[in-house]
Amino acid sequence: MFEDLSLKLETIFKKIKGQGRLTESNISDSLREVRRALLDADVSYKVVKQFIEEVQKKAIGQEVINSITPGQLIIKIINDELIKLMGSDKTEIKFSNIPPSVILLSGLQGSGKTTFAAKLANLLKKKGRHPILVACDIYRPAAIDQLKQLGSSIGIPVYSSEEKDAIKIAKDSIDYARKNARDTVIIDTAGRLSIDEEMMKEIEEIKLQVKPHEVLFVVDSMTGQDAVNTAKNFHERLDFDGVVLTKLDGDTRGGAALSIKAVVDKPIKFVSIGEKLDAIEQFYPDRMASRILGMGDIVGLVEKAQLQFDEEEAKKLESKLKKNQFDFNDFLDQIRQMKKMGSLKDILGMLPGMDKALRNATIDDKALVRVEAIILSMTQKERTKPSILNGSRRKRIAKGSGTTIQEVNKVIKQYEEMQKMMRNLNKGKMNRLMKAFGLPAGFERNFS
Repeated sequence: MFEDLSLKLETIFKKIKGQGRLTESNISDSLREVRRALLDADVSYKVVKQFIEEVQKKAIGQEVINSITPGQLIIKIINDELIKLMGSDKTEIKFSNIPPSVILLSGLQGSGKTTFAAKLANLLKKKGRHPILVACDIYRPAAIDQLKQLGSSIGIPVYSSEEKDAIKIAKDSIDYARKNARDTVIIDTAGRLSIDEEMMKEIEEIKLQVKPHEVLFVVDSMTGQDAVNTAKNFHERLDFDGVVLTKLDGDTRGGAALSIKAVVDKPIKFVSIGEKLDAIEQFYPDRMASRILGMGDIVGLVEKAQLQFDEEEAKKLESKLKKNQFDFNDFLDQIRQMKKMGSLKDILGMLPGMDKALRNATIDDKALVRVEAIILSMTQKERTKPSILNGSRRKRIAKGSGTTIQEVNKVIKQYEEMQKMMRNLNKGKMNRLMKAFGLPAGFERNFS
């Protein structure tokens, strides 16, 4: 995400670091380039103007001018201002002390609102809540069917009705939730291709009648300034509590993410980063700023891993490593758990400095499927004793998995490299993470 902006900022920072001495003049020149990069990223002009003024005010201070590492200090200032621009801290959803809590979703058609409703329900379910989805888009039968399918796939009930009154459906769903011990009601409302009076009046009335504890505005991040303008119009009518940015994985510029908080003064609460129903994250301004500046997001990556990796299994794995008993069965387990975490490119992109390495690389998620097929084509004896994998066995495995001998050899090499690396890992979060992944040095190159 934000590849275009990250690349431009990276080039600017190289110039700053290359300056033997910083003056007000060359600081101004650098910030002029930052300004241009932000405008090219479709960030609001007013937001950019204010941002540059704040950075300049701090950057021309004596602390920076006289610093031994002025380049690094300026980058830190820009990082801090980016965090402030996007909201400083993460913001939680408000829940009622007396269930059910009601969450009302708004947004235009095509923003990913219905899919987000299911993603949010799935996330809350994992956190121990008991949500229900409500189909209030009475104008588009496909939306109701879509919500039912999504709800069924994650084991969450969907309340719908033959009624042609979205307001009544919303009100009735709350009674249904109370009677069926559902503590969270997520209402998916109708969207339009553009803002119209009929739509706004309907959702205003729904809000008035159901008195939601949280109103979220869902918007396609790839629409840039259009997203910001739409958010402003919705906010004037709805006074929503927070923003959801969808399709962030496809956003190479970042204009919406960097503008929307400043324009509507409401926090970004969630981002959607893929099609899978677990491709949803709470929004952390500091982590996003770090990713924009090419510094990765280790904390986010660790948290992703913690959601997927069982502590008891991790202890078993550690014990095997100590005894040098790590085999292909264990490797297979790690591959399968890694697949649950989402896109391989997105995962690797959260590692510091990796964005640059992956920028022009083609990361094929099907590569993990091929690795899995190769391991499954091995006999149990071959998985537990890889040393017996001679030429004839490798040929049979390649045929059985629908791959080539070269691919089989590559997987075996990955396994050997990973085994060696894992034996040498020290304690620490990053090390535990890599243990869980089973990622050898240069892993990403094997999938390009």
